[in-house]
Amino acid sequence: MSSTLEKPEKHLLVLGVTGSIAAFKAAELTSLLRQRGVQVRVIMTESATHLVAPQTFLTLSQAPVTLSLWDAPSWQPRHIALALETRLLLIAPATANILAKMARGIADDSLSTFYLSHEGPVIVAPAMNPRMWRHPATRENCRILQERGVRFVGPACGHVACGEEGEGRMAPVEDILDAALEAMRP
Repeated sequence: MSSTLEKPEKHLLVLGVTGSIAAFKAAELTSLLRQRGVQVRVIMTESATHLVAPQTFLTLSQAPVTLSLWDAPSWQPRHIALALETRLLLIAPATANILAKMARGIADDSLSTFYLSHEGPVIVAPAMNPRMWRHPATRENCRILQERGVRFVGPACGHVACGEEGEGRMAPVEDILDAALEAMRP
């Protein structure tokens, strides 16, 4: 007699928040997702914690925020346990740094490690200086990710935090929300 372990139903959205000044918009995104009944778990990079406090996401998501690979409350690595339950990985804002890590398979923090363990759909909402967005390395990393099925929402054109104008601004939260809700449909 053999038995099989059933995978839990995938119903979670993991929101990756990286170190872009647009990180504050991820708080609004978390709130809007929760208002629509989506269960959200947030993974923040260390850089993101310098811009928005983890407590903000803890309160808005009503769930623990993952900050480190080393804060797992049980024997099972958190990124693996969470990946088994996750329907969608949404990274908003997505910096040039996280896009490069994803394209090259670098797993040196909670978010990049989670990305490699997640087998479902991935949406990224880039946010960076227009020169960084136009750089050939960033363009190549985006091409690689698109070929792997990663969906991009934005970036948008407009005024960015450093005072420059151009493509690199994070897409409107409503556009990101719509893309996430569409991807979460069974």
